[in-house]
Amino acid sequence: NWIRTSGQYSARYAFWLTVSLLAAVHFALQLSLQILYIQNPEQPSWLGVLGFPRKRSLQKLQVLTSNGSSENVKRLRNEAGVRLALVQSDVYQAFLDEAKAGNADAARLINPLRVLMPLYNEELYFVTRADSPLNFVHEIKGKRINVGPAGSGTALSATTVYRQMFGDGIAEKNASFLTNEDALLKLASDNSIDVAVVVAGQPATLFADMKPQARKYIKLLKVDSAAAETNAVLKTYYPSSIRAASYPSWLTEDVPTLTTKAMLVTYDYRMGAVQSDLVKLVRSLCENFDRLQGEGHPKWKEAALELPTLSEGWSYYGPTQRELLACQVERHRRESGVAADTTAAPDAAAARVAKGSNAAPAKPACPLDKKALGLCK
Repeated sequence: NWIRTSGQYSARYAFWLTVSLLAAVHFALQLSLQILYIQNPEQPSWLGVLGFPRKRSLQKLQVLTSNGSSENVKRLRNEAGVRLALVQSDVYQAFLDEAKAGNADAARLINPLRVLMPLYNEELYFVTRADSPLNFVHEIKGKRINVGPAGSGTALSATTVYRQMFGDGIAEKNASFLTNEDALLKLASDNSIDVAVVVAGQPATLFADMKPQARKYIKLLKVDSAAAETNAVLKTYYPSSIRAASYPSWLTEDVPTLTTKAMLVTYDYRMGAVQSDLVKLVRSLCENFDRLQGEGHPKWKEAALELPTLSEGWSYYGPTQRELLACQVERHRRESGVAADTTAAPDAAAARVAKGSNAAPAKPACPLDKKALGLCK
């Protein structure tokens, strides 16, 4: 009774998915867009982070649900009408690495994709039993680990962290692909797994709704910044903390962890109508950004109207990049009261965007990391 089951969430979140996204963009245009979200009660920030719970009428803006970032990449490329998707940065990078290593399927999927903008952080939770002798993430080598459903962003994150920390993948016999809820229940009941990995932006409903007695059953492993294994993952992930304030019924202190970035991604569309719709979406987001930060989901406070330099192999979508850069100039002009050069700034910022791809070694036919990406036939 210390954790809710998924059946209690599905209908309520199906409604909130539609309402929150439609209100998110906060404009009265009829857009021919579809966006992929993850219908996953363990990751509520995917559901509500983009807006307000106020119903609006944008019939042509349709919200679709999916099982995770890997599926989002595939459906963005293969499903007619899908124009936008939320993708974890480590999942995006994993596809790029597979493409560079010669995986034709990965190259076909990822090479034409473009980033609209980075959004917010998603924390990695390494959960174990309350009575476990484990205390730190770098101690999980050789343990039985639930990585999340195959093809999900969580599975990719879990397998990537493990491989980067220890130089090898999780043994097949030690990996399970349960949902987060099922994994936590097994973790606390039958001792068939040692660690469950969850990726979710805090505060995540899965943990926020826990009752105080959860402390008797589960705890979080800490990331030790001094451990050599931790340094090995910091090229892909970033240090962060799971705040006790996010889970006052469960945590008594902040827990050091790792984080990945949620990215709003599209295809490199050349059609004028689609370009126009995407530009209008970004313009509306920019015009209403202060309100989103003030009234929207807490994760909006982590977002910024900035276009930081991307990793090698990543590119921004040109039309929306120019719109966001122009918006930055206009916001700066309004805030400072100083006239700005609206042409030089976008060009200078655009020059900072990186291009190319990071190399990755060739892999066996179907290792666990390919299974996590859903690339195995």
